[in-house]
Amino acid sequence: MKLSNDTVNVLKNFASINSGIEFKKGKVLTTMSTNKTVLAKATLQDEIDDNFCIYDLNQFLSVYSINDGTELEFDEQNVIFKSGRSKIKYRKAAKNLIVAAPDKTLALPSKDAEFTLSEEDYKAIMKSAGILESEHIVFESDGGKIYATTCTIGQDGNPTSHTNAIEVADGNGEPFKAVFLRDNFKMIPGHYDIEISSKGLASFSNTKVDLDYWIAVEVKLSSFGG
Repeated sequence: MKLSNDTVNVLKNFASINSGIEFKKGKVLTTMSTNKTVLAKATLQDEIDDNFCIYDLNQFLSVYSINDGTELEFDEQNVIFKSGRSKIKYRKAAKNLIVAAPDKTLALPSKDAEFTLSEEDYKAIMKSAGILESEHIVFESDGGKIYATTCTIGQDGNPTSHTNAIEVADGNGEPFKAVFLRDNFKMIPGHYDIEISSKGLASFSNTKVDLDYWIAVEVKLSSFGG
């Protein structure tokens, strides 16, 4: 089997969430951060032909890129990278050596806020957070407009640093403030339908491809309702 560019891009993104990963036969791939604050699921362009685990996905991808036209084969212990006269045997990992994603799909316990975030706004938020060295990304609304703010929030719930607020959507009349750690925002840039639960979880569903992320909400710093 070969990996398309789209599949390689998904794998690179998933490697930023967790370097260890479990591949399963088929097109669906999931990963979860080691601290279990981010879960991601994608439907790949390519069919995975074997069940196996990889301890270091970044290294795995680097090995795949050594030669052009690499094809993957499998034996009991190895993923075999074949290209021309080259044949690299890359050892599979035991599942107990990685933090694997759960088999079940997460369901939000409630939907207390929902809106769509454009790719342009997502990129602007991440660029701003990087330049300002913000620790948090906040989605908040007084019921009218919804804003995305990059900042660092103190224990009292107020910003302690530079802030940048971007109007991203119209509200539905319900006020809320949902705080996330910037380090948990690992999404591939794109348009996302966002649903946020006051119980501490939010879903980000790409509107153009089958790609979903679930990210923990910082409940102690967040608020929902009047």
